[in-house]
Amino acid sequence: MTGLPDSESVAIARDLEAVRRVSAVPTILRILCDTTGMGFAAVARVSDQTWTACAVEDHIGFGLQAGAQLELATTLCVESRAARAPIVIENVAESDLYRDHHTPRIYGLQSYVSVPIVLGNGDYFGNLCCIDPRPAQLDRPGLLATFTAYADLIGRQLDLEGERLRADQALVHERSQSALLEQYVAVLGHDLRNPLGAIMACAELLARRKPGIDPSDLVRRILASGERMSKLIGDVLDFTRIRFGGGLPVQPRFEHDLAAALHNVIAEMAVQHPERTVDEALQIRGIVWCDTARLQQLLSNLLGNALVHGAADQPVRVEARLTGGELVLRVANGGDPIPPDQLVQIFEPYYRPPSSRQGGGLGLGLHICAQIAAAHGGRLEAASDALQGTVFTARLPVTQPLVPPAVG
Repeated sequence: MTGLPDSESVAIARDLEAVRRVSAVPTILRILCDTTGMGFAAVARVSDQTWTACAVEDHIGFGLQAGAQLELATTLCVESRAARAPIVIENVAESDLYRDHHTPRIYGLQSYVSVPIVLGNGDYFGNLCCIDPRPAQLDRPGLLATFTAYADLIGRQLDLEGERLRADQALVHERSQSALLEQYVAVLGHDLRNPLGAIMACAELLARRKPGIDPSDLVRRILASGERMSKLIGDVLDFTRIRFGGGLPVQPRFEHDLAAALHNVIAEMAVQHPERTVDEALQIRGIVWCDTARLQQLLSNLLGNALVHGAADQPVRVEARLTGGELVLRVANGGDPIPPDQLVQIFEPYYRPPSSRQGGGLGLGLHICAQIAAAHGGRLEAASDALQGTVFTARLPVTQPLVPPAVG
């Protein structure tokens, strides 16, 4: 299925699984071979782009298995699909219509039956086929009606499979919504309660004005807790926009000094982590079409993650450059590598590794970073090993203006 559009590949995989779930199909194909004396029978998915075998009964070594494909133009199913009508050939050599046709010549066929499989909504699914290198007696009473009845039965079963799949998807969506509600409750009931409690405790101490208490220290704690609450709320709001708005909204514009904007983020993070070293190499010479605030958010999340989880005795490195029509933004830190089973989950919402400390965030930061990259038409990648440490790389196209998605 290489070279096919993603939508067609997904549809083929879905339909292969749907036919596999129809338990009557192998029996139907076996009965048709026994009834006609033909050696090969199949259920084929036939679209305007592809011919795919979904189920096969093969007694002549034709060589096709479920999932195999034939070039669409070489098949007679394409003609059956165009006419929405069966094709029956008893003996190719004696047929005025098909003796010189390319399909029998390519595949060495002498007898052929192909009956359309149409779904309840009128969509064309494919064909129920039989072929053989020998002639076959196919003008017997009721034979074509048998093929048609079996094709209708398969179509109805596929309709039922489609309904079951939609019901399963609805159930998954309902469970997802329930899980999302539980997560919101957890944020309100636990994650926000902690910094709010710290603010209230500090405020109470300030109100009492007990001797020996440094007001400036309490104010700093209040500000830090307030910033933490603001970030938690911002992450939840961004995730809500992603979940219900179909993606994270961006407002791109021409940025003349993106390097300075990114440097400001690094400087702010350095103030918060004076004990750490951050090396930067920002080589962005040119105008960039982007949402600067969102890219600052992306860098802030990645850099904060590196400072928290990276080795304290090794610097964090931030690189940014324009190359090949892309903005490449990279954040790297040393330390123990992320295990492969965790690395594949790292961009999932609310994912936090087992080693995460209490109060370390909601597990939305990296998910939001990936969505910021996607909203710019790019991608965010992660790599981690003992040699290079952990590296997050955002690759964002900057050669074509983005169309900001509708908000609301």
